[in-house]
Amino acid sequence: MKYISTRDNKKTYNFIDTFLNGLAHDGGLYIPRVIPRLSNDTLKKFSKLNYSNLAYEIIKIYTDNTFSKKELKKIIKNSYKKFDSKNVVKFSRVKKFNLIELYHGPTLAFKDIAMQVIGNMYETILSKNRKKINLVTATSGDTGAAAIDAVKNKKNLRIFVLHPKGKVSVTQRKIMTTVNSKNVFNIAVKGSFDDCQRLVKSMFNDRSFRQSINMSGVNSINWARIVVQIVYYFYSHFQLSKKNKKSVFSVPTGNFGDIYAGYIAYKMGLPISKLIIATNENDLLHKFLMNGIYKPSKVRFSISPSMDIQVASNFERLISSYYNNNSKKISKLMMELNSKGFYKVDKNILKNIKNIFYSNSINAKNTKKTIKSVYEYNNKILDPHSSVGLKALENYYLNNDKKSENLFCLETAHPAKFGETVYKILRKNPKLPIEISKNIKKKEFYKVMPNNLAKIKNYILTNRLH
Repeated sequence: MKYISTRDNKKTYNFIDTFLNGLAHDGGLYIPRVIPRLSNDTLKKFSKLNYSNLAYEIIKIYTDNTFSKKELKKIIKNSYKKFDSKNVVKFSRVKKFNLIELYHGPTLAFKDIAMQVIGNMYETILSKNRKKINLVTATSGDTGAAAIDAVKNKKNLRIFVLHPKGKVSVTQRKIMTTVNSKNVFNIAVKGSFDDCQRLVKSMFNDRSFRQSINMSGVNSINWARIVVQIVYYFYSHFQLSKKNKKSVFSVPTGNFGDIYAGYIAYKMGLPISKLIIATNENDLLHKFLMNGIYKPSKVRFSISPSMDIQVASNFERLISSYYNNNSKKISKLMMELNSKGFYKVDKNILKNIKNIFYSNSINAKNTKKTIKSVYEYNNKILDPHSSVGLKALENYYLNNDKKSENLFCLETAHPAKFGETVYKILRKNPKLPIEISKNIKKKEFYKVMPNNLAKIKNYILTNRLH
C-alpha cells in the first residue's frame, strides 16, 4: 500500500510516513495511490465477522506490514475495551430509519472509535522506534476530548489541543479540560474552529517549526482516522441490510472526514447508493453540490457546534479522487482558494460527485423539531448533530423514489454532551454516564490565548516534549 499527496502524485510514502506526518510537507493530504476494490467473496467473508475482527481485516489493508498480526490485534483489542458495547456500535430504529449509535466510547462521541486506535498505534510505533512526538490538533468539540483520552499519560507523546473559546458545549469542554495529565495541554483560542484549524495548518506548513517539535496531528486530516472509520460503514451494512439492497448513509458533516470514510467504503465495493452530506446553517458543502463552487464564508454559530465549520479540510481528498489524483490540478484549485477565496470544479466533475452524494442543510428550527418528534415517537433523545443527520435522511426519503434502500443515519454524539440545548427543547436532562459526570466536576486545566500564531507557537515550543 503506497500513499501520495493530493498535491504531488510523484512521490510515494508508506503508512508510517502518512501516520506520523499527518499533513504532507507540500500542504496536501495523504491518499492511497490506489484504493483496493474487494471481491464479492471477500465481502461475503467480511460480512460474517464481529466488529473487532472486521476492523483488523480492513485496517491491515491500509497499514500493510507496519504492525505484525499480533500487534494489530492487540491494538484493536485494547482500543475497544473501554466501550460499553461489545461490538463497539449499537443500533436503534426510528420509523423506517436505522440509527448507528457511534458514541459508546469513553468520551461519548464517534471520534473515540478512531482515536483510541490511533493512540495505541502511536504508542506501538514510538516504543519500537524510540521516538517522541508532539501532537497538535484543533477541535470543534469532540476530536480534542477523544484524542486526549486516547493519549493521556502516554510517555512518548504530548498533546496540544486548540478549541474555540466559548464555542463548544460546557460538557464537551469539561471532558477535555478536567484531564489532569502532564502530557495534555488545552488551549482555548479567542476565535472560531476555522481559526483553530488555520493555526494548526500554519504550524504544519512551517517546516522548521514542525521539525523542531517533531509534530504530528490527529485531526481528520490524519489518514489513519479515515481508515478506522471505514469499518463501521461495512459493519452496519452487514448487520442490518436486507438482501440485495443498497445502503444510504446520512452523515452529520463538518470537516468531511467521517463521510469521506463512507466514500472510501463505497470505492472498496460496499453497495452504497447515496452518501448524504447533512449540514447545519454552515452549508458550504450543500451550496457546492448546487453550483460546483467551493466558497467558504463566515462561520454561523449554531446549536450543533461541532459542525460550525466553513473549511472542510478533507474535501480536497474527494476532489482529488474525481480528478484522478491529478496533483497539478488540485494544487491549482487550492491556490485559487487562497488567492480568490473560492474555486469552481468542471461541470462533469460535479455531475459525477452528485451520482453518489446528496446534500441537505437543516436549520435550528428543524433540528429542534426533529429532536422533539423523535422523543415523542419512542422516548429516544437525539443530540443536535444526529438530529441534523436524521432530518436530512428523512428529506431524502420523502423526495426520492428509491424506497428499497437500507436507510442509515450516523448518530455521532451522546445527547448528554449537549445537555443544555436538549433541556431547552425537551425540558429534560439526558443522563450522563456516572464516570463522566464524576469527572467533569473536577478542576479544569486550560490556557486562554489570543488568535495569534506566534504566541501559540511559542507556548507549544516552551512546553513540548523533547
